[in-house]
Amino acid sequence: MPRKAEGHILPDVLRPGLQLVFCGTAAGKRSAAERAYYAHPGNLFWRALYEAGLTPRQLTPSEFPNLLEYGIGLTDLAKRHSGNDDELPRDAFDMAALITKIERYQPRMLAFTSKNAARAALGRAVHYGLQTEAIGSTQLFVLPSPSGQARGHWDFLPWEMLSDCISKL
Repeated sequence: MPRKAEGHILPDVLRPGLQLVFCGTAAGKRSAAERAYYAHPGNLFWRALYEAGLTPRQLTPSEFPNLLEYGIGLTDLAKRHSGNDDELPRDAFDMAALITKIERYQPRMLAFTSKNAARAALGRAVHYGLQTEAIGSTQLFVLPSPSGQARGHWDFLPWEMLSDCISKL
């Protein structure tokens, strides 16, 4: 199990040599309560990982530490807060910490699991897919949110595109 840093709702799942790290905004209420990433039953994250071919089977939220076996990591922009994006304090997102982690671990790809997370990180409007910027040698990718609350914006195609990009790295 990844070691939980002081005050973090969910531990980072990071190590050197990862192909892919997913970055959300913050743990949702259900995820915080269960101490597991993307834990709400309406969240499509685990299903999308499997259907995109990024994992050989559909993992459960409690199995999140096992993603390391597949070269995948997890983090959030707001490590000390939980809830919906509109409930988070203005200063919840720690961009400097994210950049430090990505520069330290140097995954091949950092995929934001929502446009909100990507906008906060990049400071501009974003489109789904591969971005022009990078953090060091880490490429950046934006995905539609798998949250049940964002179902109206759900599109599986960018998840397939991410899988294709990863297979070409």
